[in-house]
Amino acid sequence: MIGGTLFIGRNLVSRLVKERHDVTILHRKPGHDLGPKVRELVADRNDPAALTKAIAGREFDVVFDNVYDFERGTSSAQVEATARAFGDKLHRYVFISSVAAYGGGLNHYEGDGLVTDDNPDLYARNKAMSERVLFRLHQRYGFPAVTLRPPFVYGPGNPYYREQFFWDRLRDKKPWILPGDGRRLMQFAYVHDVVAACLAAMEEPGAVGHAFNIANARSTTQADLLAALAAAAGPAAAKHAQITRMSRELIYRMGGHPMGPKLYFGLYYDLPPITMLIAKAQRILKFKPTDFALGLKESHKWWKAAPQSAPDYSFEEQLLERVKMGEAGT
Repeated sequence: MIGGTLFIGRNLVSRLVKERHDVTILHRKPGHDLGPKVRELVADRNDPAALTKAIAGREFDVVFDNVYDFERGTSSAQVEATARAFGDKLHRYVFISSVAAYGGGLNHYEGDGLVTDDNPDLYARNKAMSERVLFRLHQRYGFPAVTLRPPFVYGPGNPYYREQFFWDRLRDKKPWILPGDGRRLMQFAYVHDVVAACLAAMEEPGAVGHAFNIANARSTTQADLLAALAAAAGPAAAKHAQITRMSRELIYRMGGHPMGPKLYFGLYYDLPPITMLIAKAQRILKFKPTDFALGLKESHKWWKAAPQSAPDYSFEEQLLERVKMGEAGT
């Protein structure tokens, strides 16, 4: 497991251990809290020489490549170097890509084109180029690559300030800001569903050489997302839900940005829509997505049990003051 200490990787490691697999994680900082059965190797996966040295003399059946360096980027050359370092005895190499690799648009099939090598979005470009290089290795040498393309991953243990963003505000009886008309589409994947897809990709012979969309079967509008988040919190909390519609033009003019620091709709949640179809994963991997309402309820239980934060609401208060002044826009 490249990574393994956060979110998808952490849940995947736990599941693999429960199923009695021998698990080794490779990460940059020594030490982990995944239990005594999990071995570790220390190296920066973006440094091919360090990674090669760390795995020297060891053989692995399956590699889950689950890490992307958001500060520096993880290039296709680094992914290729990782794949080659593990040699030609692998049973499977499962790479976690992203819906972002499509670049935009609705109802994508896996055969749709990915963004080009000169796309301005570094993350989307790196994911798409990494997939292309892995499938070239498969075509030329039989390298057992499988790629998974989830959209927004949610669920217990989410390290990104996303669903928690809304529940914090519901708890503190603060309004939710809904950008635009609320019809922008989003698609989600429950973290345990992504883990299940990883395990299926590891075992299913027909998965080799293929990409799979891993997500809920249906997308949702941003307005319906807020309704679902309120429902997951239960009727007592949901009655305090307040929604204020506001134009993105005003939000951006005031300094709001999907990546923050002036957040207004969860971290990176307010993006142009990209949605996809999951029939291929359902057919080959026997993929069965968790009901969104159930997944959100489990996420809310985790949020309630976690240490509670004290968010800074000053930016949203500035926006809401503009609404009072009649500047909400449309």
